[in-house]
Amino acid sequence: MALPVNIDDIIQQRKVERTRIEYKSEWDPEPIIHTITAFANDFDNMGGGYVLIGVEEENGRPRLPVKGLDPDSIDTIQNDLLDKCNFIEPRCIPTIETCTINNKEILALWIPGGDERPYKCPEKLHTRRGRKKVGKSYYYIRKGARTLKANEREEQELISMVRDVPFDDRINYHADVADIRPALIADHLRIVGSDHYEKAFNRSVEEITTDMQIIKGPSEYKKPLNVGLMFFNEHPERYFPLAQIEVVDKPDPTGVGMTEKIFTGPLDRQLQNALSYIRNNFIKEYVTKMPDNEQAMRTFNWPYQAVEEALCNAVYHRSYQISEPITVTITPEKMEILSFPGPDCSITDNDLQKRILVSRRYRNRRIGNFLKELGIVEGRNTGVPLIVSSMEKNGSELPVFETDEERSYFLTTLPIHPLFRKSAKTYLTETKKGTRRRRDELGTLIIKILTERGNMSANKVAAALGYKKLTDTLRSVIKDLAGADKIAYLYPEKSRSRNQKIFIKTDKRAREEVSR
Repeated sequence: MALPVNIDDIIQQRKVERTRIEYKSEWDPEPIIHTITAFANDFDNMGGGYVLIGVEEENGRPRLPVKGLDPDSIDTIQNDLLDKCNFIEPRCIPTIETCTINNKEILALWIPGGDERPYKCPEKLHTRRGRKKVGKSYYYIRKGARTLKANEREEQELISMVRDVPFDDRINYHADVADIRPALIADHLRIVGSDHYEKAFNRSVEEITTDMQIIKGPSEYKKPLNVGLMFFNEHPERYFPLAQIEVVDKPDPTGVGMTEKIFTGPLDRQLQNALSYIRNNFIKEYVTKMPDNEQAMRTFNWPYQAVEEALCNAVYHRSYQISEPITVTITPEKMEILSFPGPDCSITDNDLQKRILVSRRYRNRRIGNFLKELGIVEGRNTGVPLIVSSMEKNGSELPVFETDEERSYFLTTLPIHPLFRKSAKTYLTETKKGTRRRRDELGTLIIKILTERGNMSANKVAAALGYKKLTDTLRSVIKDLAGADKIAYLYPEKSRSRNQKIFIKTDKRAREEVSR
């Protein structure tokens, strides 16, 4: 039985976050059984995890080259592991694979979130005079990258989750194993570099899907899981109505000229196709040539990374039990991404205003795993910080996250960069041939630009006005504005400094920068 993702990606934490990996330099039954139990409990619906035996840890990273295990001990360790797993209640057996890394053998254990949680196991495992003796059993959970004994509150919460198996990890009794398409599975395994790919041509679909844990049930009544249909069926919308992405171009508030594009199919395909469509049709770039500098200033109406993260988050965190699509609405002022329902109630209104969206528990644990394996989404709780940082780097206004009191929807709004607003066209377009702006008009426009965008170099002001370079007239107007005490230089003592900037004298932020 093979792992669902390439072993190198697990070791290097490329497609599996650190919190879902446990490194063990050697076979040590007690902590390993505790960790297996914790991953099976999947307290935060992260999708379980991996234990790598024969890999030393140093500061949260694997120490390379790997230490490895004595090849003669592999069978003994596996037998002892299976024996010790009998002490987990209910019984939990991980997927076990022997892997060779740099000519060293290690054991890799894959433990998905279990269907029969909560799981518990003995705190102590030991043998005396040939008789196996164990201590009292406890529930174990993961906290960050550590395995801990659940406290009383966590234990009660874990027990309350008995029937709360995430929707994407449930059996779909309205579909059959034959509804899983082998070609889609093979393509997925090839992309992620799984050892399953080479074996897929010599094994049945049922065997491969069982190993991937996308079908479950007794041998006489195997059924696919919802996540299997979402990724490995050409038309998942047949099982999950309106499981699709709709991109709406709304150039006018009245709806005149509005167009709509609908993306269906496997979740990863519809997500990638929708992103490609948005990138090719709506992402625009404004390039400003900087004098005496080979590097041009590049600004986008929306930074693609922010759009990508926002849409990926919607696919990852939406509910597929609600028959509503993910809608991307694009207007001349903003891009809105709407999905249903809203975030977990643990995220407060204050958190939304501060753009701190740290969810302790995921709605869809398996969808996230597949998207991470494909390299489409990042690790845990990194989406919102990436959206915010990419908007900031682009010079855009910060995103807005919105929901209602009932948490019935989640709306991400990405404001368009000021350079691309219709209201800004008066100073963004180049001066038409044969026309010249008056000095008083230039002064008004310079004040407007600095008010909207903060302190800027004179060259950037010229670019914002549509000029190819800083002209003598602009220099003169800037000098007059400074003489009239309307603007000031950031570094008065360094008039010819490359870092020189101008700002509105009433701009509090700029004054603070000067004082620093």
